[in-house]
Amino acid sequence: MSRRIALLGFSIECNRFAPVAHEKDFAEKTLFRGPAMLAEARAAAPRMLAELPGFVADMDAAGPWEPVPLVIAMAEPNGPTESGFFRALLAEMEAGLRAAGRLDGVYCVMHGAGLVEHDDDPEGTIQTMVRSIVGPDVPVVASYDLHGNISDADIATINGFVGYRTNPHMDMRECGIESAHLLRRLLDGTKTHIAKVRLPIVPPTVTMLTGKDAPNRPYGELIDLGQQRMAEPPYAGRVLNVSVMGGFAFADTAFNGLTAVVTATDQDAAEAVAMEIATAGWARRAQFHPRLTSLAEAVELARHAGHNGKPALVFADVADNPGGGGRGNTMFILEAFHAAGISGALCGVIFDPTLAAEAHRLGEGAHFTAHFNRAADSDFSKPFAAPAVVRRLHPGPVQCRRGIFAGSIVDLGPSAAIDLDGITVVVISQRVQCADPAFFESFWLDIGAAKVVHVKSRGHFRGGFDEFFKHAQVIEVDTPGLTSPMLAHFAWRHLPRPVMPIDGHTTWTGATP
Repeated sequence: MSRRIALLGFSIECNRFAPVAHEKDFAEKTLFRGPAMLAEARAAAPRMLAELPGFVADMDAAGPWEPVPLVIAMAEPNGPTESGFFRALLAEMEAGLRAAGRLDGVYCVMHGAGLVEHDDDPEGTIQTMVRSIVGPDVPVVASYDLHGNISDADIATINGFVGYRTNPHMDMRECGIESAHLLRRLLDGTKTHIAKVRLPIVPPTVTMLTGKDAPNRPYGELIDLGQQRMAEPPYAGRVLNVSVMGGFAFADTAFNGLTAVVTATDQDAAEAVAMEIATAGWARRAQFHPRLTSLAEAVELARHAGHNGKPALVFADVADNPGGGGRGNTMFILEAFHAAGISGALCGVIFDPTLAAEAHRLGEGAHFTAHFNRAADSDFSKPFAAPAVVRRLHPGPVQCRRGIFAGSIVDLGPSAAIDLDGITVVVISQRVQCADPAFFESFWLDIGAAKVVHVKSRGHFRGGFDEFFKHAQVIEVDTPGLTSPMLAHFAWRHLPRPVMPIDGHTTWTGATP
């Protein structure tokens, strides 16, 4: 008898300070049900993130099984999800599980930094519902983004926890595959225990790189430690997964904090490894302070980039990262570069549907005054205007080739490349972070020939643009925005305090705060 596995997902990274996310935000990205969900997961270039495609491919390769696809909802990072849509989604998942009949297992694609208007732990709410229906004996595995904030319910309701291990997130498909491996072990009778230890550290996003060549990688060292322990005595074979969850500060929840989550065959091993990683994290607490470049210094660096033997530079607008809920339309860097006469520059991708639509109406070659942010949705999205020329138009769908979007199709909506006195700006009408070179290359723009590139991204661009820029060529700029790594700038309401690096006198007693 083939095993019947229910598939469902809810994945959004929510910034409490950003506008509310609605059903249309999910529909623009990923909102699939039933057979369409499964077909999309098996597509050559799926429009969803890679966990479910990886899980399905691995289960397909392992032998006969019977997938029971319910619904998967994914959206670009935004504010809290509108509660009416979430209630309807939850009811749909519940009805699907009740109608499914016999189920041998469940796979949940989660994020961990989700919010709903009246629920700070939607992942826990979904998993609690799942467990209440399938009962205590059906194995449930969930995969999470490493930016997840992990509550008690997130682990108490499941049998296996799998978090991303790379930042930029290059291993999403691998996490889906690992989830399939773990679920099959559970189906074959393996019993598990999950332990977590949370630290009073809320790492700014720019301190969470994992690459071996990345500068200042305390977070990556913790992940490496977990993988090392899994492979060595006395834990080899006993510890099945170690996930080090950096969390997402801007969700502003009571359970924010860097958290070690360990799935093992015995409680002692799970607790020992989780505590060892937490202790190592606390020893590195001073390294979780962000170090950014001022806008004035960034302008001076841009003046000389690519001249007299100096390398080209990429300037990351980390405070306005659409991948963290930023609106992708602040003008601080673009306006400063334009005022300074920077040329040979690319800027993207700026989210401004009104401007993109105007460029499409005018057509390629048109001269006009580009007015940015006529319909701004953030206090940081100030108007800016400059003479411009429409260089090239694009309908929107882009076949991505590198980084977190590699192999998938991302729809930018009707888009345009416009020239502002030597700065070519890509303007899009569906908000997304600039993580793939294809977002420029679709307009026939040569990244390798640019002296300066300005990207609306916190760090995922590193996984896409690394063929052009080494880490030493990346400048993280300190500007205002909804995703500024300077966490002291925000009015936190729920974050556990005191917490590093916001509060100077933070202590840890060896227990979850």
